[in-house]
Amino acid sequence: MPTSRKEKIVTVDDDPDILDVLDLTLSENYEVFQARNGEEGLKLVQQKLPDLILCDYMMPVMNGREFCRLLKKDILLSHIPVIMLTGKGEVKDRIDGIEAGVDDYMVKPFAPDELLARIKMILRRTSRSLDASPLTHLPGNTSIMEEMSHQIESGKPFAVGYADIDKFKAYNDKYGFEKGDEVIKELARILIKNVRNIGGQDAFIGHIGGDDYVFITEDAVMDNVCKAVIKDFDKKVPSFYSKEDLERGYIVAKDRQGQTQKFGLLSVSIGVVSNTAQKITHVAQISEIGAELKRFAKTQDKSNFVRDKRGPVSS
Repeated sequence: MPTSRKEKIVTVDDDPDILDVLDLTLSENYEVFQARNGEEGLKLVQQKLPDLILCDYMMPVMNGREFCRLLKKDILLSHIPVIMLTGKGEVKDRIDGIEAGVDDYMVKPFAPDELLARIKMILRRTSRSLDASPLTHLPGNTSIMEEMSHQIESGKPFAVGYADIDKFKAYNDKYGFEKGDEVIKELARILIKNVRNIGGQDAFIGHIGGDDYVFITEDAVMDNVCKAVIKDFDKKVPSFYSKEDLERGYIVAKDRQGQTQKFGLLSVSIGVVSNTAQKITHVAQISEIGAELKRFAKTQDKSNFVRDKRGPVSS
């Protein structure tokens, strides 16, 4: 029988003795990763996407409050619960931590049994929605369908963007799943930033799976969202490659038929479906048109978006 996945905990403390105690306390039941200050901790959290973080309040480089504040600002990390470790009687530390988004605190020195009990309680309380993507924590297919149905029923002008990454399989095969996951998460960040900034807080972003995303905004702002997403993604693409591959402008990998081919650099294709172009009556209609438009966008061999041009809806 396959073994169940060990939940991951990142511990952040500048005291090596505390890190050792935490490792001894936690490593039997959890996969533990250690960092010595808030800045190092933030990078480690981005890499490992842990289930919980234990963080000291007083640290060099970046203290616990600033660490939590930056963590909670990142939508891909903000769901991760944080237990803050504070000095005895430091009430102000606890207040500062709570204001920064800390979920719980423990006073040092702590009883290992109590720490383990607190961790179990918080992990139970913050267990993730089965619908959410485990990689990006964005809403999954059930939520996507519900949001589309809601938009159709509202009768207001709306647009749905279907985005995915071109040449992603070749990149994944060449650079490996960890690097591939980083690209997927980066596109999520870019989508979240631009869809929310331009489309407002009511705009929706969902993760279908793999490198496929859906986002929904008012029809009037959709073109600007697509342009901003493409611009940001293309700007980020060079950082995904080695210097040699970047200078060459392509990688060599096998296609889906097992044939060795040259593949250009990653790009993003977006198909846009709108109820201003035709009458939309059900969710499947949006999916069918979106898939067709995205297929056409992918033939362009560069980042681009394609809108449905079937003409205005007749009244």
